[in-house]
Amino acid sequence: MGLKEAYQEKNEAQLKEWSAKVKEFQAKADMAKADVKIGLQKDLEALQAKHKAAQQKLKELMGAAADNWETGKQGVEKAMEDLKSALEKIKKHH
Repeated sequence: MGLKEAYQEKNEAQLKEWSAKVKEFQAKADMAKADVKIGLQKDLEALQAKHKAAQQKLKELMGAAADNWETGKQGVEKAMEDLKSALEKIKKHH
């Protein structure tokens, strides 16, 4: 397995794990009281947007030429960090 494939596999596994967390928070939002639900729903929408962005960045990286690999990799890492921060924020507040 090459470096590119290993990197993709690692990030896809992390996205899969975080996707499960997104679904968990969605279930909590569905069961929450109205006032709590509004705040959780806003946080969840932001979380879902960050999740989608991270998936897109990884997809773009996998299609990138070798000379664009490092630049694309930095974009993926930033998107993954943003997603991780959003997950931690929602977990802490809800």
